Amino acid sequence: MYDGIVIGGGPAGMFAAIRAAEQGNKVLLLEKNDRLGKKLLITGKGRCNVTNDCTAREVLENIPRNGRFLFSAMEACPPENVMAFFENAGCKLKTERGNRVFPVTDRSSSVLEALRDRMHRLGVKIKTATAEHILTENGRVRGVLTGGEKIHASWVILATGGLSYPATGSTGDGYRMAKELGHTIIPAEGSLVPLEEKGDDCARMQGLSLRNVGVKLLDAKGKTLYKDFGELLFTHFGVSGPTVLSASAHLKGENCRLLVDLKPALDEGKLEARLFRDLEQYKNRTMENALVDLLPRSMIPVMLSRAEIPASLQANALTRQHRKTLLTQIKAFSVDIAGKRPVSEAIITSGGVKVSEVDPKTMQSKIVPGLYFAGEVLDCDAYTGGFNLQIAWATAHAAGLSVKQSIDKNAGM
Repeated sequence: MYDGIVIGGGPAGMFAAIRAAEQGNKVLLLEKNDRLGKKLLITGKGRCNVTNDCTAREVLENIPRNGRFLFSAMEACPPENVMAFFENAGCKLKTERGNRVFPVTDRSSSVLEALRDRMHRLGVKIKTATAEHILTENGRVRGVLTGGEKIHASWVILATGGLSYPATGSTGDGYRMAKELGHTIIPAEGSLVPLEEKGDDCARMQGLSLRNVGVKLLDAKGKTLYKDFGELLFTHFGVSGPTVLSASAHLKGENCRLLVDLKPALDEGKLEARLFRDLEQYKNRTMENALVDLLPRSMIPVMLSRAEIPASLQANALTRQHRKTLLTQIKAFSVDIAGKRPVSEAIITSGGVKVSEVDPKTMQSKIVPGLYFAGEVLDCDAYTGGFNLQIAWATAHAAGLSVKQSIDKNAGM
């Protein structure tokens, strides 16, 4: 009945179905949820960071895992192509800070509507059903088993996502089906995920959001694993925010620390001069009230505690050693990391189908002809900023364009 089947109605699955249908394929899209794009609708806090307005090579620079594997796919479908697709589909876009691209409407539903409309125009059939197994015959794909029903097809694109946000349907089904067919699955863990602290200082500052701070992630030996500049959020369990989410992709082993430079625009000399001015201005105040111009109020008790400065001490009584310790805390506020939050809370999953078992140009399996992969089911993940969705679009584009070529090639054998 169908030339091919796409398993998964997320961004990668829908885009792959569109590209395959554009090649003249009769395509069936299987989605186990009662509606398409559940995870897509919540990305970018409901606004959907569609991609990043940069070059393909700049995208690859923001992919810490297996970026080389994505070179061909990203060159064939760079951000400018993705943006052109949505603009032509009636979803107008805008570019914001950090080259992040959003729909002008600020609604993820606009992106979903553009994808759904294009699928409808191309005649993609959408079926609400759970794919149980991928069927093979003589070592190549022959269809999908769903609900006891065998649906025959010449190819299958697996685009089921990872393990993040399981309520949206990302429950690892794709890993299981790929493994059944002989693929190696790199164990999944959260990437772009908040970090837990060992102590309770962050909890004392719960809800405090910092902007324009410097962030460094250090390993147990003090080696810098990652550094960034931007926003950070203190939570009841530790730290979150864009800089922390990107840093989480580099977390290795135990005893890692996050160092936060609260005043990156000031070197130590300028910061010390600034502190002197505040202490002179508020010399008759207690220390808990003398730092209100320098630090967020909810952070002051934590800073004073770390510097072993009594909150009731008058500013004019502060010792030189106290000042030095306080300056150190401001330039390198340390958070001891206990680990990542659960994978279910991650924005994206690290791990998945081993990329060495996949053709990087076509996304076809090297093990099972007729089986293709797209999106988060692959062991590729990137930083925040629209880069992970760009991976979805690029891999889906490669798979969707390749299925027709694969059919033609096999027909001539």
